[in-house]
Amino acid sequence: MKLVDELVELILKAVSDIPLDVERALVKAYETEHSELGKTQLKAILENIRLARKSRVPVCQDTGILHFYLDFGIKSRLSILEVKQSILEATKKATEVIPLRPNAVHPLTRVNSGDNTGLLVPIIDWSFNESDEVKITVIPKGAGSENVSKAIVLPPALGVKGIAKFVLNCVVEAMGKPCPPTIIGVGIGGSLELAAKLAKKAHLRPLGSRHPDPQIAELEEKLLNAINMLGIGPMGLGGKWTSLDVKIEIAHTHTASLPVAISFQCWALRKASITI
Repeated sequence: MKLVDELVELILKAVSDIPLDVERALVKAYETEHSELGKTQLKAILENIRLARKSRVPVCQDTGILHFYLDFGIKSRLSILEVKQSILEATKKATEVIPLRPNAVHPLTRVNSGDNTGLLVPIIDWSFNESDEVKITVIPKGAGSENVSKAIVLPPALGVKGIAKFVLNCVVEAMGKPCPPTIIGVGIGGSLELAAKLAKKAHLRPLGSRHPDPQIAELEEKLLNAINMLGIGPMGLGGKWTSLDVKIEIAHTHTASLPVAISFQCWALRKASITI
């Protein structure tokens, strides 16, 4: 039960306490936003963060679908089955005691499970290392940002320009729907589904961090600058800050393919981690 309770506390922290790197980026956006309407939105966002943290209540009514990222040490005394079962139990308990909005429904019948669990949810992404530690990160992902996320396979000849055009077109099409200023993850390479996973996994990186590959890091900066020249602004009401950051993850891919995916996160990039 101890692990279940620790995971419930982790989920509460994720939904109620915005990470400091995101909060600092929002403060910077507020201080440098030239649109008065945009500035008003950012001020309300920062006040919302303060009140949610103080009261330990969700920062947004859409507490999302829970995504768990596991970096599992193979020398740990915990078993994979034990951790998985604890995550399921913690999700159910957190839904009741925090509370979380029950969001998990059957894709066709739309029948709600009532406890944020169901077929393959919560979503658990596993990676492994040789230590005796297990690091668990939870990211609640709301529908407003998820609904404008996309994946595509481009002709390789389109190259970097094709990638940039796809990303910018997605941002323009999304406008205010994902509650900007957004944090944008981009996955490039692999297969269609791997690119989508990479785009979402990019949200694990701190804001302001850059990819170790200089070419990718340069593309992150260029995309961020281009997006913030669109004038969509906070909450889509106009202004300088449409996005707080762009982060890219890559994988090798087939010689005849160029898979690309974009994962939007609203300004409330909610995440929290524990290491056991």
